Amino acid sequence: MKEIIEFEEDDIIGETTLNVIAEANKFNRWMYETIKPFCKGKVLEIGSGIGNISDYFMQDDFEILLTDIRQGYCEKLKSKFSENKCFLGTEIMDLTDPDFDIKFENHLEQYDTVFALNVVEHIYDDTLALKNCKKLLKKDGHLIILVPSYQKLFNNFDTELGHYRRYTKASLSTIFLNAKFDIIKKRYFNFIGIFGWYVSGNLLKRKSIPGNQMSLFNILVPIFKIVDLIIFRSIGLSTILIGKKKS
Repeated sequence: MKEIIEFEEDDIIGETTLNVIAEANKFNRWMYETIKPFCKGKVLEIGSGIGNISDYFMQDDFEILLTDIRQGYCEKLKSKFSENKCFLGTEIMDLTDPDFDIKFENHLEQYDTVFALNVVEHIYDDTLALKNCKKLLKKDGHLIILVPSYQKLFNNFDTELGHYRRYTKASLSTIFLNAKFDIIKKRYFNFIGIFGWYVSGNLLKRKSIPGNQMSLFNILVPIFKIVDLIIFRSIGLSTILIGKKKS
């Protein structure tokens, strides 16, 4: 019941953060291009928010269904993408709904790719969330999850955004394996972002990402991409795992 109540509240901090990130076009494209090689066929996005990443999928002609737990976001997504031929509509979807199989019967085993970027850390029962993602996938379908890294970096940003935890490749792999996925790729993303996150959240105790900080970061993304390559993506502010449905 606690989670259901939280879902109905206004997402003021979350939406403010999404609007700040929406202006960071280079960063959003970098994130999209990082997961794109693992995307195929018909796509379902978990936690679409205001569509910061969704737009790139439609530009590349992926048919995509957008979902969120908040009706307000779904209405904004309909308004934004209603004329796009690749837009399959929206659905209010809670991955831990006790009646998941009944409410979303029409979506079970319908998608080649399901992805969730910065979503699973908001969900208390993350193993259940991944198990229900698996139900949405066709055989051999791909699940792509991106979450914040390292519990030691947990700070005011995490608290205000409603995060339960942060992850490592090892801890996220455990959840994938518990949900009976084959893991086909795991890596870290955005090494330089660690410093901005730590300074603003841990040292300066800010509660939201400053717009000017995100703007500067966006400008420097081409350099940060090279840094990630140089360090072989061995550390990063985000953790990415891709799993394949076994059966």
